[in-house]
Amino acid sequence: MITAFVLIKTDATRIPESAQEISELAGISEVYSVTGEWDLIAIARVQKHEDLADVIADKLSKVKSVVSTTTQISFRAYSQHDLDAAFSLGIDN
Repeated sequence: MITAFVLIKTDATRIPESAQEISELAGISEVYSVTGEWDLIAIARVQKHEDLADVIADKLSKVKSVVSTTTQISFRAYSQHDLDAAFSLGIDN
């Protein structure tokens, strides 16, 4: 599974509508409204790198109120949940 974080600038008057429309795209698992330079951050999860082009360039970038995007592709996920599962030996102490 390939995960990418898409930083999105939108028409400021349509942030909620943009978020809703983006969240309905196949390949987008979550959309967050955020503070700072970007209006939204979307998380794309796809099977192959080539699928990112379909989701981001062919769909997300064509949402009417999207002004610009920057995409960050993840290498590896680190979370306490993942670490607990990786190091759990299933032995009760």
